[in-house]
Amino acid sequence: MNNSNTSIDLNSNFVKGENIYRQINRKRQIIFFIVLTSLITLLLVDLMVGPAWLKIGDVINALKLGPKGDTMNSAIVWSVRLPMTATCLCVGAGLGLAGTQMQTILANPLASPYTLGISSAAGFGAAISFLTGFPIKGISWLSVPLSAFIMSLCATLAIYILGKAKGMDAKTMVLFGIVVNFFFQALQSLVQFRATPEVAQQIVFWMFGSLLKSTWTGVFISGGVFLVCAILLTRYAWRLTALCAGEERARSLGINTDKLRLRVFIISALLTAGAVAFIGTIGFIGLVAPHFGRMLVGEDQRYLAPLSALFGVLLMLVASIIAKVVIPGAIVPIGIVTSLVGVPFLLYLILKRSEVK
Repeated sequence: MNNSNTSIDLNSNFVKGENIYRQINRKRQIIFFIVLTSLITLLLVDLMVGPAWLKIGDVINALKLGPKGDTMNSAIVWSVRLPMTATCLCVGAGLGLAGTQMQTILANPLASPYTLGISSAAGFGAAISFLTGFPIKGISWLSVPLSAFIMSLCATLAIYILGKAKGMDAKTMVLFGIVVNFFFQALQSLVQFRATPEVAQQIVFWMFGSLLKSTWTGVFISGGVFLVCAILLTRYAWRLTALCAGEERARSLGINTDKLRLRVFIISALLTAGAVAFIGTIGFIGLVAPHFGRMLVGEDQRYLAPLSALFGVLLMLVASIIAKVVIPGAIVPIGIVTSLVGVPFLLYLILKRSEVK
């Protein structure tokens, strides 16, 4: 009799657990649908907004005609606005995903490509390229992104080497990232000091992060880097989810946490480098987007990673729209807009973290 009751209780608990799991997944599906709908809406709005405002019908007709359309609206959409909007997609998704992985492997809600110095390293690489023409003199469209990309990887390698010397401790790696951030900022300032006024102006404008530098070449390269890195990260989804439960729990499941951190950190650096190499430094997207995703779907990487990438895109599109309308007839560098939004959010996170302690 007792065995029968125990069996009934187990079946009942299993059914309840299955129902709860279905409800959670249904909620996640609704969230993804709402976010995707918002994203499509903002995409259209971003294509409509600019010095010459377009109606929704004009935008849709221009998209239907394709890049070979002979109307003025087609030229505006395909040659000017669509590359900028597509750049928002690639950059926002890359930074949102990179920020999520960095916060996960370092167990720190304040970790991001911007706060860990990877973006500063990219800025230094771009500054060196503007000053010297390194590594491909005379080919500016490739020289600057390639220099930024190389320096981003150097910063990642430096943080890893220093972190490994201290046993890959998450808190120590965050501190090393802050040190690397200040180091590359100082080097960048030194290059600006030594540069001519014209070169210094180019460096400063690049550091602002501007969508005016968007090109289809940049879109294809940044988008390709994002797709490759996103596919690679799917292999580590359950291991990263386990790591969220704690270092000891992950090790008890047979996960080599040091190797996991190294691989994910390198992939995150590639995402960051691919995102900022063509349009300049974009701050706080990688910090803010993961928190929105985490609030809605929790720590399960199967849902958190793609949702953080989508929120990164949403934030970039909102910033792009604001950048176009805040000063009539001009486009404010999007890096300024994201920083103005990100600084209060970072302050909020710090204060909230202090209250919890």
